[in-house]
Amino acid sequence: MRNTLLAGVALASAVALVGCTAGTPEPEESPGAEGELTPITVGIIPIVDTAPLHLGVEQGFFEDEGLEVTIESGAGGAALIPGVVSGDFDFAFGNYVSSMVARDRGLNIVYVANGNSTTGDPEFDFGGVVVSADSDIQSPADLAGKRVSVNTLANIGDTTIRQVVEDDGGDPESIEFVEIPFPDAPAALENGQVDAAWILDPFMTTAVDAGARVISYNFADFDPALDVSGYFSSGDQIEAEPEKVEAFQAAMNRSLEYAQENPDEVRRIVTTYTEIAPDVLERIALPKFNPEFNRDAIEKLGAAAQKYGTISEEPNLDELLAN
Repeated sequence: MRNTLLAGVALASAVALVGCTAGTPEPEESPGAEGELTPITVGIIPIVDTAPLHLGVEQGFFEDEGLEVTIESGAGGAALIPGVVSGDFDFAFGNYVSSMVARDRGLNIVYVANGNSTTGDPEFDFGGVVVSADSDIQSPADLAGKRVSVNTLANIGDTTIRQVVEDDGGDPESIEFVEIPFPDAPAALENGQVDAAWILDPFMTTAVDAGARVISYNFADFDPALDVSGYFSSGDQIEAEPEKVEAFQAAMNRSLEYAQENPDEVRRIVTTYTEIAPDVLERIALPKFNPEFNRDAIEKLGAAAQKYGTISEEPNLDELLAN
């Protein structure tokens, strides 16, 4: 997906027009002033992780902040970045490594709200590395020298897996990663195209149902407090329209809190925008939805991305995160 990032693309600029009365500038109106809603477009991936946004819109949290939300679906966080850069999206959802890569290429991408985090449970998370039932791979260290599928090369999947393998005593540089979309990964594992597959739910659960074994829940194994994805905007919009950004942050944080406190509502809302089978949806692990960024875990993720060559230098968190 990194090839979809267009280095050198200029970020869209917004100009705030301030009306004048008798030569005195009037204060800038906040979103929703005088009952009018400010329209925003949010680019997301139609997965369980984005349930809080859907719930927040349904519960009226964004309307309370003066925002009218249009949700647009995309293929992934890296693919959504150009939409934010061009101004097609006001905000978008993506994992932290995707935006670290974007910033490494000179794009002014900034996270304004957290999105989802690992469960922190090394025995039950929403993504993991699976192997066939008869595989001789028993632990992360055994992945050394093996072919492992990830949905996107040089991103959060292979970055966290390399670190987990190294922590377990294996050689992370000897792993051969192969790019295979999550829906196709179980078949690739079954036919021997790869020795192991990194898969997120619901595909991981269906793979396990078919006999696969999980040898690492790599997010939880990497760091039990790891933030995986969040909502980002362009640095230009944050500077030009701070009240819109603050309104989005307030509504999004309220949505995250609501989702964390109401897991049944998360599972219900997911049925409205995905085709996950109900029996699978009832059994998958839900991410944690934390309003606060875990800066230590994100810093650790950036250090790993730099160590394994995904980015050229560790990100400055004061520039990557809006608060």
